[in-house]
Amino acid sequence: MKKYCCEMHVNHALDVVVAETKEYPLLEKLEEEAKLSTKCDYCENEAKYIVSRK
Repeated sequence: MKKYCCEMHVNHALDVVVAETKEYPLLEKLEEEAKLSTKCDYCENEAKYIVSRK
C-alpha cells in the first residue's frame, strides 16, 4: 500500500495507512524528479511524500 500526498494531507495519509494495515507507516520524501509528475492522492496538488507500510 502506498499513498502519495502533499503537505496538507500527510496526516490523513498516515491515518489511512495505519487504519488499513494496523502497522506503523513509513513516511518518505519524494525525489525531485518524481514530484513533478506525481499528484496527491487526495487533491490536485503536487505530492511531496509517500506513506507506505513497512
